Amino acid sequence: MTKRVYSPVDELIIGFDKALSAVFSNENRPKRENPAGGLEEHALEQSERRRSAGFMRVNHAGEVAAQALYSGQAFVARDSGVRKSLLRAAAEESDHLYWCEERVTELDSHVSCLTPLWYLGSFAIGAVAGLSGDKWNLGFVLETERQVVAHLDKHLERLPEKDQRSRSILEQMRADELQHATTAMAAGAAELPKPIKVTMRYCSKVMTTTAYWI
Repeated sequence: MTKRVYSPVDELIIGFDKALSAVFSNENRPKRENPAGGLEEHALEQSERRRSAGFMRVNHAGEVAAQALYSGQAFVARDSGVRKSLLRAAAEESDHLYWCEERVTELDSHVSCLTPLWYLGSFAIGAVAGLSGDKWNLGFVLETERQVVAHLDKHLERLPEKDQRSRSILEQMRADELQHATTAMAAGAAELPKPIKVTMRYCSKVMTTTAYWI
């Protein structure tokens, strides 16, 4: 079978379609079953429900940003192997996106109203990172995943104890993000300079704090 080669215009259209799906409606069913699927829904106090919903809204925003980052990086990646790795990670982030959105709905809440902003800003950052070269592209993935894992650890500590459905989702996401970091390191990721890491943490803090409430 002849492998189809997409033109830059084709890639742009495909990327635009993915952006619309991520921002406005994650209608595509995930490839993997929701980790919370078989778990009982325990009654939560109103304050606990609000807290869980806030955390899952933040994680949904983070998954929108991750999908955009990887798509932006893949769009400009020079090496086909790096591009495939990035797109594979983006596909897994799509699963996370759906699980988070589903959980936010179960908690009678909503995803962030600023979702389009998170996507556009992250895609631009990803494209800029990708233009710096593949080893830095992968280094950006590595540092992103390290920071995401640290962020998930904090949420797992602060989730209401009875909210096992949210916890199971975050634990699976954490395992996937660690795998993405391991893959990036094995592929030759460069260690980012400290000022860039600090800037990334600051940008992440702005997004997560805002998305918790809006």
